[in-house]
Amino acid sequence: MGMIYLADTNIVSEIMRPQPDSFVYAYWQARNSEIAITSVTWHELLVGTLRLPASIRRTAFSSFLHEQVMSIIPILPYDQAAAAWHAQERARLMQIGRTPSFPDGQIAAIAATNNLILVTRNTADFANFANLRLENWFDPTA
Repeated sequence: MGMIYLADTNIVSEIMRPQPDSFVYAYWQARNSEIAITSVTWHELLVGTLRLPASIRRTAFSSFLHEQVMSIIPILPYDQAAAAWHAQERARLMQIGRTPSFPDGQIAAIAATNNLILVTRNTADFANFANLRLENWFDPTA
């Protein structure tokens, strides 16, 4: 099976917790071969890890990112198609007074141009983007 889901930063961060949300973890495990992340998410995860003081925790996070994410999960780039989609959506949303954060726009664009379902806890941050499919694995009733 191919890629279906694009995991936002908060999903990967949850999986890295010592005791992740059981619903999110179960979805992650069941759909592991169908998940990708963006280069934007990779950047955010690395920055978060590098900001930690040198410690066992930082080493564990770094190991997880390199062994369980980078080597297994596809990391999709913010490419020309994504930039064009993002520009169109950003201009549209700015005109109606709903300017999205730039990184959220990049993540949305990568999901949209790759025809993937964006999985995030922060569905409200992405709700104004046109034709973007969202799932919240933190909410089993959604």
